[in-house]
Amino acid sequence: MKNLLLFLCFFSVPLLMRAGHDRPALPRILVFSKTQGFRHSSIAAGKAAIMKLGKENGFLVDTTENAGYFTSDSLKKYAAVVFLQTTGDIFNADQKAGLEKYIKAGGGFAGVHAATDTEYNWPWYGGLVGAYFVSHPKQQVATLNVIDRSHISTKHLPAVWIRKDEWYNFKKLSKDIKVLITIDEKSYTGGINGELHPMAWYHNYEGGRSWYTELGHTEESYTEENYLKHLLGGIRYAIGNLKK
Repeated sequence: MKNLLLFLCFFSVPLLMRAGHDRPALPRILVFSKTQGFRHSSIAAGKAAIMKLGKENGFLVDTTENAGYFTSDSLKKYAAVVFLQTTGDIFNADQKAGLEKYIKAGGGFAGVHAATDTEYNWPWYGGLVGAYFVSHPKQQVATLNVIDRSHISTKHLPAVWIRKDEWYNFKKLSKDIKVLITIDEKSYTGGINGELHPMAWYHNYEGGRSWYTELGHTEESYTEENYLKHLLGGIRYAIGNLKK
């Protein structure tokens, strides 16, 4: 009996160690919210909401406003980066190179609202995020049309989604983006992009994944169930399947 117990211990311990070693680690994302222009009051609410989403949905969340994180060594541990309300010129040349290398190696990007109000003089970033902010009218209720409900970030949404937010007008819209949501300019005052005025989109970009939502200016957005599911879906898309 004693010999049998020793035999079982001898073989079971390595198996348990291997099982622990093979268990996949939780994906980790970096939420980046550095600003050099307008600073949104909803940044704190956005960070808290994303951290809660991570805890409830199986991913780890780091937050920073330090652009020094954007090096190959730092970024390689992240499945995705989330640009939460970034504004202005926030990177030096080395940090730009770090983000480019990360995306080209298969990294994921999710941009929230003012991510399009960032790095206007860096065309590569404009291609990554998909457009640049140009103006917005006052906050008001408007009608959104969810034109692609097959995506992970929109499948829960109604075909017509009526809500209040700050609605951006865009310039330099990429022809490569796959539009998920548009806004009906007849439903509010101040739109300038015409019949196809995108509000959320995604695309593959130079080896990586990019998702963007214009929604999320208001603090109230980060307690709104439909918006949070939309944001969670975008983050999950950016994380991808984690294959190397």
